[in-house]
Amino acid sequence: MKTQSKTTILLLSAFFAIILIFSVFIYLSVSNYSYEDFYKLLEIRAITTAKTELEENVSPDARDLRDEFFEKLPHEKDYIFKLEPGENFYKVSAKMNIPVDFFKTIIDEGKAEYHYRSLFYKGIKYSSSKGNFIVITSAENYYEVHHAVYLKRTLVLAIAAAFILSLGIAIYFSKYVFKPITKITERVKQISSENLHLRLPVTNKNDELNELSVTFNDMLNRIETSFETQNNFVSNASHELRTPLTAIIGEADVALSKIRSTEEYIETIKIVLDEAEKLDKKTKALLFLAQTGFNGKIQKFDKVRIDQLLWDVKETIEKINPDSKIFIDTSLLPENPVKLKVKGNEQLLHLALTNIISNACKYSNYKTVYVSIGASDNKVIVIVKDSGIGIPESELKYIYDPFFRASNTKNYEGYGIGLPLTNNIIKMHNGEIIVSSLLDSGTTVQINLPIGNYEI
Repeated sequence: MKTQSKTTILLLSAFFAIILIFSVFIYLSVSNYSYEDFYKLLEIRAITTAKTELEENVSPDARDLRDEFFEKLPHEKDYIFKLEPGENFYKVSAKMNIPVDFFKTIIDEGKAEYHYRSLFYKGIKYSSSKGNFIVITSAENYYEVHHAVYLKRTLVLAIAAAFILSLGIAIYFSKYVFKPITKITERVKQISSENLHLRLPVTNKNDELNELSVTFNDMLNRIETSFETQNNFVSNASHELRTPLTAIIGEADVALSKIRSTEEYIETIKIVLDEAEKLDKKTKALLFLAQTGFNGKIQKFDKVRIDQLLWDVKETIEKINPDSKIFIDTSLLPENPVKLKVKGNEQLLHLALTNIISNACKYSNYKTVYVSIGASDNKVIVIVKDSGIGIPESELKYIYDPFFRASNTKNYEGYGIGLPLTNNIIKMHNGEIIVSSLLDSGTTVQINLPIGNYEI
């Protein structure tokens, strides 16, 4: 049984139980009230009977008035018994089919009540000049017999109507509650390895379902990145590794095809060594690229000051290549240095920024590269701008594919690993890279990283 059906049944059961409890309460309350009211009516009739029958100097007109104004009750009867010393009323109780305790209660307490099925008895002790008497009035409870039937019928109809209404409310409420879950389920069914870019809709509501959608989307981000990384690794590894291997095998075959001179063997070994070194670099790059995907491994994250990290990156690049010219603009630094702290892995962020800035130096033929750093309330922003060769507009969408190199970079050394590697690292830190470029006019790279949860 589906959870939606269980919820409908649960709500319906709760509604029905509440309605049933209140109906029983109403029925019992009305029944008890009718009993009490009818006993009072019988007591009034018993007192009236005693006064008209046992008091002296009562005119016949009084008896006529009683009979005229008192409506005759169904099976109404009046009994008058004189209290004599030693009278135990056993014979009377047996004859009237009334417990003898009824009479004892009247004698001891002055009044008593008793009913059997629909016949009710009210007895009182009455003293007059003629002596002490027990006066009993009995009648059938008309209200209990007729009104109770009407009340039962009304309550049954009300319960049936309430049940139908509750059923409609329960079905509507369960559909309303589970509608977002149904949408999520339908959306999830559409997601497969061919369309991992699809995401669940996220609203501004601060509820559990929205939190579930956000968490699921985060999981899809990690899966998509990992899936793409592995696909790229498999598809590109075979192609990129085959080239140096083919060169090595070819040179070896040529060298072994006949006896050659020492100089020729040395030249062949140099070529093989050069291709082997290329193969080694590409293998290491591919492995590192795969390791930076969302593969579920826990990376060690600490507090990292991005401004200090940029100065370290500048120093590293200038040591590797003294021709590099890097100008760091600090005019946009925030007054509060805490806004420059991010939660991240310092080595990976150092590698990512090094790749971006060193590419800017290389592809601008080592002209000055401008690096700006600033911060908003929730993110640190790093902008790297060069005046180099730029990237053709039609090729911008491929820049994160491993081993892709723009068509105008043939005269520059590289493997096409740096930017995809940097993109993976920034994604690991929940950041983003925005690249804009004009051919022969330079490239601008903006990196946004979320500020760490530190007190400001």
